[in-house]
Amino acid sequence: MLTILIGICAFGPMLAPHPIDAPIGTPGDGPSAAAPLGTDFLGRDVLSRVLNGGASLLLVAAAAVLLTYVLAITIGMLSGYSQSWLDSLLMRTVDLFLVFPPLLLLLVLVVGVGGGDAVLILGIVMVLFPGGARLVRTATLEVSQSSYVEAAIARGESTTAVLRREILPNITPALTADAGVRFLGAIFLVASLNFLGVGSQPPASNWALMIAENRVIISSNIWSVLAPAVLLAFVTVAVNLIGDAHSSKLEKS
Repeated sequence: MLTILIGICAFGPMLAPHPIDAPIGTPGDGPSAAAPLGTDFLGRDVLSRVLNGGASLLLVAAAAVLLTYVLAITIGMLSGYSQSWLDSLLMRTVDLFLVFPPLLLLLVLVVGVGGGDAVLILGIVMVLFPGGARLVRTATLEVSQSSYVEAAIARGESTTAVLRREILPNITPALTADAGVRFLGAIFLVASLNFLGVGSQPPASNWALMIAENRVIISSNIWSVLAPAVLLAFVTVAVNLIGDAHSSKLEKS
């Protein structure tokens, strides 16, 4: 399922029969030979917009998750390994971001700073990294009590070497199991903001934006809403299945 979705995102724009912003018929028309999924609320080809609409959503979510883990690993490992005043300082700072409701924080950021993918990624990172940092801290605390970490310290290895060679490889399985949850959270936030109209802006093609735009014609062409909704559901199910399979392997090992 995930391979199909990545294929749609990668090759969809090349297979699209029409430009995404060019009207080809009457708004809200049903499926036809020229438009297999009908037209949207402006008369544009739904199939072409579906084939173009996944890349931006998934890339923004993936970039946000990657930056989230870079920040979470840095803060969480330093906090968990130090077990000093630095631990309290970092965790209390992280707690400040947990006070704000995620969507409210994102809306304030987007409205105050402006739209665009960079702002959207920054906002998602601000929402996701506190939970990631706490997970990394907990995993680091457990691993740092291990005999091989104590042996590395006794050998006189630097803090950087201990974190990089002894702790990080041993907390990576827990992080990869958590990655699916973070990725789904990022997709949910990206889709929610696009649905509310503060993410990608028209005439950009985006699955969540398509659902919001075409609600007004759902009675005349349900495919304009159903097609992007099904693909979003595909993403959710695929990532959940991969995450569950990985978690099962970790439990067995």
